[in-house]
Amino acid sequence: MNRFYRFFSSPSSSIASADNTSSSNSKPFIFKYLIDKCNFSETQAQSTSTRLSHIKHPQKPDSVLSLLQHSGFSHTHIQKAIHSTPQILVADPQKTLKPKLALLQQQLGLYDSDLGQFVSNNSTFLTMSLEMKLLPCIQTLKKILPDSTHVIQVLQRCKWIVYKDPAARLLPNISLLQSCGIVESQLSMLLKRQPMLFAMKSDRLQGLVERVKEMGFSTDSRMFVYALYTVSCMSPERLERKLELLGRFGLSREESMAMFRKAPSLMRTSEKKLELGMQCFQSVLGEDRTALIRCPACLMYSIEKRVLPRWRVVGILRSKLLLKKDPSFVNVIQISEAEFLRKYILKFGEVSDELLLAYKGHAFKSYVV
Repeated sequence: MNRFYRFFSSPSSSIASADNTSSSNSKPFIFKYLIDKCNFSETQAQSTSTRLSHIKHPQKPDSVLSLLQHSGFSHTHIQKAIHSTPQILVADPQKTLKPKLALLQQQLGLYDSDLGQFVSNNSTFLTMSLEMKLLPCIQTLKKILPDSTHVIQVLQRCKWIVYKDPAARLLPNISLLQSCGIVESQLSMLLKRQPMLFAMKSDRLQGLVERVKEMGFSTDSRMFVYALYTVSCMSPERLERKLELLGRFGLSREESMAMFRKAPSLMRTSEKKLELGMQCFQSVLGEDRTALIRCPACLMYSIEKRVLPRWRVVGILRSKLLLKKDPSFVNVIQISEAEFLRKYILKFGEVSDELLLAYKGHAFKSYVV
């Protein structure tokens, strides 16, 4: 039986082996190179080699790999960078790649494995013009963000800042924002939180600015930048849903907008949390809406960790007639942890244990430590 099996199986095995050898031999030079030198799998090598089939000799890719290795790139970094941007292998290592790596080293302080990690995640940067895009873009960002770590984070979050000509996008958008009174710390905050604003078409950014103005925000207000950030984070439909949600609790459109103007980040709060906050303040705490309109930031505090624990403490003090003056609960919520403990717990030594139990024991411990 074994002889019978071998008799019929051998020829087909030989044929299959010959076919594999023939198939391997028919592959372009770069296919085997990617596997042997770059740790590519056959599948990866197959998809990448189709774009590099014109490479017939190892001299150019060898010199590229040598530069990357001497710059501190690991095999994993090199594999990831080439898989993402295969044309790196045909770039001139001395005239094209080395100056760009030097720029990242000198301007951003990226060396060795940090450089390899950054480039492997942003390998297309090595295909950008050094003089027209990379250098002016990084230098402009560093004027706003002196800390190179922040510049690196911005570049990682929004590659479009480098992809587009700085003279056509980045610089005009910075000028537009500065004309709206967004300068220095506010400009750096916006760049770190929403870098896409600096890379979008200037007419689109102008549209967002006009929309914020139409909502009643003045460019003289320090809230303008936070409103712009909020509006850029959500669609008009999503913002409208949150205004309608506030309306269901009896707030007029103008009252809801007044809350937005006082605390623009309120609209970045999830609909679930916003609804829970309104229910808590109106149903449980009995606060009237004028207090919330005056201090809308109260809706952004944690109901479980801050609002209800403080409400329980004040309730105990009221029931024991220990308060000389009934405080506004909105004010009670807004004061710091240390001030709340001092004013509403520590000064009432005779019932402090009960108050601490009603509040949170860990809050007192962390305060004492």
